[in-house]
Amino acid sequence: MRIYVYDGSFEGLLTSVYEAYYRKERPEKIISIEDYKPDLVSSFEFIETSDKHSDRVYNSILEKISKEALQYIYYVYISELEEAGTVIYQYLRLGWKIGSSVNQHLLDPRVLRLHQISSKVTREKHRMLGLLRFQGAEDLYYAEIEPDFNIVGLIAPHFAEGMADQNWMIHDIKRRIAALYDRHEWVLVDIAEVNIPKLDSRETKYEELWRAYYKHISIPERKNPKLQKRCMPMRYWKHLTELSKG
Repeated sequence: MRIYVYDGSFEGLLTSVYEAYYRKERPEKIISIEDYKPDLVSSFEFIETSDKHSDRVYNSILEKISKEALQYIYYVYISELEEAGTVIYQYLRLGWKIGSSVNQHLLDPRVLRLHQISSKVTREKHRMLGLLRFQGAEDLYYAEIEPDFNIVGLIAPHFAEGMADQNWMIHDIKRRIAALYDRHEWVLVDIAEVNIPKLDSRETKYEELWRAYYKHISIPERKNPKLQKRCMPMRYWKHLTELSKG
């Protein structure tokens, strides 16, 4: 079994797709180096990332398939699933064959799987927009998240628009990255390069008031734990002020 291994970047993935076409090979898998596990029956090759080649694939997707297809592909990439690269490669093979109508072929397993993964990422993105909680910290607002998928870059534009007059940081503690905003633009950074801010001394009081308010407005007779867990999965609760113990 032939396996292409790339460096984990989006450009590396697109370069791998380019190499498959340029060499007229059909690798069984395209996987990130973080997910690669050597075995005795597979032959693997590490594909060096090329900006030139990744740009050619990127532009070809836009021109020969669609902008929508590019978004689906990127969402699958940031799912960080081991199968993501292979799913994208198989989808692109079909997309370049039939063009912009590819997303209408949901009965094709290559298209269906890509849409299933992309939909999961989309759902978490929208869910996180409602579940993210900022805390006052020194001269900025700070929020911790641990999403299933690497969605910090997807949610940052929403807060850059809605909190344009504030400095803030959204910290993905699972991946050790953060989106930083300085009232002008936002950037993604490796959290190892950033000092975690200390919470403002007044923040504890505000959190207590918020928990008291949340408890006061709840109606015991109308509690629906199953619905609550479906809308707000328990894995997110420790970052919700109203549900944390403080």
